[in-house]
Amino acid sequence: MNRALPVVRLRVPTDEDAVAWHRVFSHPDVMEFHGGRAAELSVYEELTARQRRHDAERGFCLWTVLDEDERVIGFTGAQPWERDWGPVGEIEIGWRLGREYWGQGYVTAAARLTLERVEAAGVPSVVAMVDARNARSIAVTRRLGMELAEVFTTPDGQQKGHCYRLALPSPSGNSE
Repeated sequence: MNRALPVVRLRVPTDEDAVAWHRVFSHPDVMEFHGGRAAELSVYEELTARQRRHDAERGFCLWTVLDEDERVIGFTGAQPWERDWGPVGEIEIGWRLGREYWGQGYVTAAARLTLERVEAAGVPSVVAMVDARNARSIAVTRRLGMELAEVFTTPDGQQKGHCYRLALPSPSGNSE
């Protein structure tokens, strides 16, 4: 069944968004694949500041996702993969929503906007690194047209993961 996706808006994260992210990500289900518990507020303060720098330098970042009522419901966006394993040097897309917003199409709508924005910024391809147990995020990668490129085990937690990949059209519509 194809249903209309909800209206979402993306914005560069503000200082206040750090507090909102801390609040909406406090549910244990949200953090199941991200360490199991909510991070301290200072982690989100540093993350939002880093995302503002990414946006200024690259034209993309992890943006705050706002619903149709302008409520902060999570984030989605893109940033360079910064670990020393996996798709080093590539651009990773990702998303995280507050628990009460799951299953309503918000992530898919926001991730599609992310793809449009990173394509416009000239990014040729993106990856999504997903815990192999995270069926919801795997479903989003499929809705975005991403393909499984690699199955891996994380070096630190020994968790199984999937690397999904998507080539983006050039912003001008021409393939070079």
